[in-house]
Amino acid sequence: MQRQATPLAPVRYTVRVIDAASHHFEVELTIDRPAARQRVSLPVWIPGSYLIREFQRHLQNPRASQGRTARPIEQIDKATWELACEPRRPLVLRYAVYAFDNSVRMAWLDARRGFFNGTSLLLRVHGQEDGAHALTVPPPAAHPGWQLATAMPPVRVDRRGFGTYQAGDYDELVDHPVELGAFWSGRFTAGCVPHRFVVAGAPATFDGPRLLRDARKICETVIRFWHGAKPPPMQSYVFMLNAVDDGYGGLEHRASTALICGRRDLPRPGASASAAAVGEGYVTLLGLISHEYFHAWNVKRLKPAEFARYDYTRENHTRLLWFFEGFTSYYDDLLLRRAGLIDDAAYLNLLTKTMNQVLQAPGRRAQSVAQASFDAWVRYYRPDENTPNSTISYYAKGALVALCFDLTLRQEGRATLDDAMRALWRRCQGGAMREDDFAAVLTELGGRGFEREIAAWVHGTGELPLKALLQAHGIEMRPEPSQPAQALGLRVSEGVGGIVIKTVLTGSPAAQAGMAAGDEWLGVEAAPPRRGRAAASEGWRLTRVDDLPLYAGKARAVTALVARDRRLLRLPLALPRQAATWRLLPREGASSDSAWPSQ
Repeated sequence: MQRQATPLAPVRYTVRVIDAASHHFEVELTIDRPAARQRVSLPVWIPGSYLIREFQRHLQNPRASQGRTARPIEQIDKATWELACEPRRPLVLRYAVYAFDNSVRMAWLDARRGFFNGTSLLLRVHGQEDGAHALTVPPPAAHPGWQLATAMPPVRVDRRGFGTYQAGDYDELVDHPVELGAFWSGRFTAGCVPHRFVVAGAPATFDGPRLLRDARKICETVIRFWHGAKPPPMQSYVFMLNAVDDGYGGLEHRASTALICGRRDLPRPGASASAAAVGEGYVTLLGLISHEYFHAWNVKRLKPAEFARYDYTRENHTRLLWFFEGFTSYYDDLLLRRAGLIDDAAYLNLLTKTMNQVLQAPGRRAQSVAQASFDAWVRYYRPDENTPNSTISYYAKGALVALCFDLTLRQEGRATLDDAMRALWRRCQGGAMREDDFAAVLTELGGRGFEREIAAWVHGTGELPLKALLQAHGIEMRPEPSQPAQALGLRVSEGVGGIVIKTVLTGSPAAQAGMAAGDEWLGVEAAPPRRGRAAASEGWRLTRVDDLPLYAGKARAVTALVARDRRLLRLPLALPRQAATWRLLPREGASSDSAWPSQ
């Protein structure tokens, strides 16, 4: 058993696996000194994922007692309960939580694996949030091969990780997710800090040592970025990766991260030493690891002032997600390059994807990244067919804003964005930050005010000066022909049933033709109808948009045959002469005074 001399917390939770087949955890909450009218509540959102998720809908059969005396429970709003009890006499609540969300945000339990975030299971005890909280997870008798992994400090745990853990307050308690199961586990040290990597659902071909080596390079690179040779701010760190058939995502925590990826994206034995050569999926996974680890500094410690104290009952708005998510998105791939896991060409390909994602979204002209940050609760996490037209990703455009600041600072020769990030850490003491802090650091390091750039790039909707800044650093933005769907301004799904239009981009040829989300694109006629009389034309069944040039030939316009609400429509569709995506390439003969992106 591991032991730690820690006094017993006055708020204690015990989480048991009671019925994995029906996906239920049982939670027992003991409050040593309750109030006469004690209130408890479950968060309605989880920090890092900006959407009201109503976790309380999975809480079932709450009951309470003091000794042998049952106490009544009154629900007073959607996520809050009040209990009338005898003050200062231990109060025990018991309830079940249904856990069948296989994401990084909630809770999951079946016969093979368990996982939970505290925001989904652990009621908040009003008035006692700032005191110590303990969590006990007993070993499930029905699953003798299971282990437990969490970054929460242990009090008394067995070799498999089951036992009691303790957090300094409620915020810390729910910022330590818990992984259960017969998972693969490996360890490494980075920056004098022990790191653990656990992987659930990995196939037999999984190359664990390769993942550990590459993850260690990432962690060492991030630690050097922030602290040089000094130790990082965490005592330990845990990566929890859930490998599934098809999935991708991550959620940051102060000393751990929950990740999900496709099994095909995991490294396999005998693969090349180059991460890029292993496959695009593996590079994407490494970028996710880099992103979430960078968040241990940028949003979990250095954070928006609005997040200094979370309000778990409602939305917590900030206009700074362009910085905390966007700048993290800039550095995630950049630090892969600096770690030597990808080369310049692979890095430029990744940056190209981000750039095209932004430049192909009409919403960049409709919404600033600052406003997109504020609207995350109602827009980013609730996408619909009009999302690309009405909003912009604070991840993607935020990354390009970071690029512009970095290249501008480097071009002027006084500092880099790296310097600005570290200066912000020192200025804010790794804590609450405001936009004014960022502006002040830029002025201090850059030797001039950056109000114009902040106004234009962060709060404006004009185009970013990407081409000029990249050229100054020896990188050319070269136009290339796009795929037919992109050229037409369409996002579609294609399958056995044919083509279904998901999104029509504002101002595109498809929009001008009158196409709409939900239309089934059935076919094309190679010549448009003539006014006043039927035109001789040849019709073709269309099952893939990429086949359009085959049937259109040299025609500059076709008639699109679509079905809308079972009505057949014939829409005149002009084919664009030149629709471009962009590709970033080193400019031949170019020289640069900057070592970007390798340093």
